[in-house]
Amino acid sequence: MKIIPEMIDTHAHIYADEFSSDLPAVIERAKIAGIQAVLLPNIDITSIDAMHRLEDTYLGYCRSMMGIHPTSVKNDYAEQLKTMEQWLSKRNYCAIGEIGMDLYWDKAYLKEQIIAFEEQLKWAKDLNLPVAIHVRKSMEQVLESMHKVGVSGMKGVFHAFSGSAPQEIMKLKTFKMGIGGVLTFKNASLRETLRDIPIDFIVTETDAPYLTPVPFRGKRNEPAYIQYIVEELAAIYNLSVEEIKSRTTQNAIQVFN
Repeated sequence: MKIIPEMIDTHAHIYADEFSSDLPAVIERAKIAGIQAVLLPNIDITSIDAMHRLEDTYLGYCRSMMGIHPTSVKNDYAEQLKTMEQWLSKRNYCAIGEIGMDLYWDKAYLKEQIIAFEEQLKWAKDLNLPVAIHVRKSMEQVLESMHKVGVSGMKGVFHAFSGSAPQEIMKLKTFKMGIGGVLTFKNASLRETLRDIPIDFIVTETDAPYLTPVPFRGKRNEPAYIQYIVEELAAIYNLSVEEIKSRTTQNAIQVFN
């Protein structure tokens, strides 16, 4: 019997309401597809309970992160951070995330996003945890904040990597780029960008229920669909699917212990 290398979905929000009707089936499909673990980035204080319930239900298979998503950084961000910091002393988490900066929709909370991001980077350093970083129209500021806090001893993933500043990310040495469903889109420029990025910098993710790969684009995403991302990576790197699975899984283990 041929052994199929297992994979890790390093970023999936499968505690979201979109999965409330069929979550056990989603988990079963993930296992059948060879997913050995699903990492759960938090969004804000409203998502914590659902995320914890999922982790407790599938202990050892689903692993929680703690952090506030940049688009959730509003006037109450300080109170949210306080609650999250308290949770960090109560439970074990695989990372600080999903944190970062998002200036795509609006810049009204730019100052607050910077403060929240840098505070959470400090948590990661203090607790020796990796970070899952969200970057949208904000790479320059994200890198500036990271260097301000100090990148020495820091590691993590640039989630939903779209092709921005790959050389700067690789200079950090201990950071990977999360590749998801966007890679499968017909006109994805990311394919050309990846040709200059060694596979050692790549991890796989779905961002479920978002960024669904072809051939399911337009429908709800789920961890089992990582196989379509892996197939695209295999074509780009001229490696077997099994080799891509093995290499990206080892990369994920390097980051998330």
